[in-house]
Amino acid sequence: MEINYSEIEKKWQKKWEENGVNSFNPKNIDRKLYCMEMFSYPSGANLHLGHWFNFGLSDSWARFKKMQGYEVFHPMGFDAFGLPAENYAIKTNTHPRIRTYESIETMRRQLKEMGGMIDWDHEVVTCDPSYYKWTQWIFIQLYKKGLAYKKKAPVNWCNSCQTVLANEQAAGGVCERCGSPVIQKSMNQWFLKITDYAEELLEGLDKLDWPEATKIQQRNWIGRSEGAQVTFQVADSDKSFDIYTTRPDTLYGATYVVLAPEHDLVREITTEQQRGAVEAYIEAAAYATEIDRQSTEREKTGVFTGAYAVNPVNGKKIPIWISDYVLVSYGTGAIMAVPAHDTRDYAFAKKFGLDIIEVIEGGDISKEAYTGDGKLINSDVLNGLGSKEAMRKIIDILEEKGVGTRKVTYKLRDWLISRQRYWGAPIPMIYCDHCGIVPEKEEYLPVLLPDNVEFHPNGQSPLALSEEFKTCTCPVCGGKATREVDTMDTFMCSSWYELRYLDPKNDKEPFSREMVNKMLPVDKYVGGKEHICLHLIYSRFITKALRDCGFFDIDEPFQSLVHQGTILGPDGYKMSKSRGNTVSPDKYISMYGSDVFRTYLMFGFNYTDGGPWSDDGVKAMSKFFKKFVNTFEKAINVKEYTDLMDAPEKELLYTLNHTIKFNTMNLQNFQFNTAVSRLMVLTDALNNYLQTGRNSSIIKEVTSSLVQLFAPAAPHLAEELWSMLGNTDSIFRSSWPVCDENALIVDTLEIPVQVNGKVRAVVKVAREAEKEEVIDTAAKAITKYTDGKTVTKTIYVPGKILNFIVK
Repeated sequence: MEINYSEIEKKWQKKWEENGVNSFNPKNIDRKLYCMEMFSYPSGANLHLGHWFNFGLSDSWARFKKMQGYEVFHPMGFDAFGLPAENYAIKTNTHPRIRTYESIETMRRQLKEMGGMIDWDHEVVTCDPSYYKWTQWIFIQLYKKGLAYKKKAPVNWCNSCQTVLANEQAAGGVCERCGSPVIQKSMNQWFLKITDYAEELLEGLDKLDWPEATKIQQRNWIGRSEGAQVTFQVADSDKSFDIYTTRPDTLYGATYVVLAPEHDLVREITTEQQRGAVEAYIEAAAYATEIDRQSTEREKTGVFTGAYAVNPVNGKKIPIWISDYVLVSYGTGAIMAVPAHDTRDYAFAKKFGLDIIEVIEGGDISKEAYTGDGKLINSDVLNGLGSKEAMRKIIDILEEKGVGTRKVTYKLRDWLISRQRYWGAPIPMIYCDHCGIVPEKEEYLPVLLPDNVEFHPNGQSPLALSEEFKTCTCPVCGGKATREVDTMDTFMCSSWYELRYLDPKNDKEPFSREMVNKMLPVDKYVGGKEHICLHLIYSRFITKALRDCGFFDIDEPFQSLVHQGTILGPDGYKMSKSRGNTVSPDKYISMYGSDVFRTYLMFGFNYTDGGPWSDDGVKAMSKFFKKFVNTFEKAINVKEYTDLMDAPEKELLYTLNHTIKFNTMNLQNFQFNTAVSRLMVLTDALNNYLQTGRNSSIIKEVTSSLVQLFAPAAPHLAEELWSMLGNTDSIFRSSWPVCDENALIVDTLEIPVQVNGKVRAVVKVAREAEKEEVIDTAAKAITKYTDGKTVTKTIYVPGKILNFIVK
């Protein structure tokens, strides 16, 4: 029997659409299952292999759950704003709107060709005004709640992309999009107060079914620490500044303090003698990225201000330096330096000849800093105390003196969302000389992104060049005003799309409170690890903020999370055009069909690990499909059936139910490779049975169940074969096979037989066989390993394994 895969794919995709097989029915919301993948950027011409690995396999999981009786909601959309789409438009010299919608059209077609069980009635496109109207509305709600603010701050700037980058987008000191070096620049920017939710974001991780490594990474990013905030007075001045330390027990060892070059006090306290050196250092520091400045391998630099601070615990004057390893945007922008017990401070002190005073026993400070705990010395009232006890006591002393307090801090910083780019959602704020900064009226949303703007980057926001866009009326006083010309970080658009999927055509509200409370959190979310400290943490924050605004009751957006691995090139390296090792899915789909292609992706890789691509693997899968179809053809051509139920039938039923039981578990846990492997075993078992000429009626049961078990992997082929069995409704409206545990109770057992610990044979014995019978049967099977040798011992674990010890 020949299968024309191209024909059956078109046939069944059309039928699914006509019959609403992929559509979510809200009447069955009591058994809902919300499954979604991280949507893609339409920033290229088409879907690549990574998209197939992500979307195709998670689609198989969704199909499996639908057959289990869940009302599966599986929507799709496009993360259409932002640098990827804009850079692609610049590269192709096409307006971003035109290029983006062309890419979306192509990707939508490819997703349908993939056989995705996607409810297209719920599609969202983030660059569509009907979507970003509500992104702007959310921004305004956050502003009203006091969670959005504007301030001047040093930012990561990419000269190539001509825009600000979030810290996460500038990891390693380079732009994540173009690879250009990132520099520091001071600008007025909009921020969202994600730090207000630091503790809740941290605690909420314990309730989520996420990979532990992912939760650890978010915990580290949030970076909770306990310590003390301490006030240092500038000597001979009324000026003071605060520092935060996790080691207040080492205060007596503070021999200098360091301010960030950008700290407000620097220019005020610098002496005239040191002013030239300080100004030169401040200017040079602007060209170092935060990543570079925090590097532990980079040589420390700094300049003395000429001023001194007073150590609040012993009254000693200590010099005030500036150094770029202290960041004004982190903590208070100032640190106390205890070189005897901090590696960076030690290197700095050694380089500049500053005092090093040991206050904790346990190391040799002539060689290196000692950073562990121990008994305190040279610390007045703290002498002899352990580190933890000393911390408690010194904070009590600081609080009594009014120069310090206990404090919990976080590494997490507020989310910078301003972008000086064209292709993004305009920030819906207005500047009025009389009223100040005010939000646009909600009834006037969306603030539309104009088409007639020069979008190539030039160092300022492209919208600033459009007088038509900038000029507006103040929504408060009606006077002349100007619009904000920055656009929003694209992660703002993706921080709430799981909410909009529920009701994407609603022009009255962004989402229904009732539907959100019933449908969320998302039951299964699939996407890459690269978004752990970006999209995933931003979405969690926006969900909690909107909850606190009173729009729904849920706490988290995504209850269960799976990360797909990466498929490498055939050479084992990450795919790239420069290496010439990329793999085009279209080539293989035209040769073998999408079912063969997606089933190979399931079989050839561990889903969470990925691995190198193999052409031979796809060819082998195509051969297996032919064997599967031929076996099916033999089965349906059996003319007459009998009631035979002897050992061969029981063995076939055992294999069937064993496959049902373990494939149910394998698919549930995204262990697709072992699931396909078991389908191969069952296909072989049915084929072998048919070759015996036996014609028990169990052939019908096994064949029908095998096609159902195959459906999540090969949806088009399974539908075709299912219809050939006489079924009129979609296979995805049939029930997933249920394991008959009684069929797993067999009359015979397979016993692995070892010789000196190595398996040399497997023998079948009756379940109730005595030990002697098992040994006798096994001995005959391993004669070539025991001839001429003496069996000194036999070790038999009943029903499990037999080991012959020979000499």
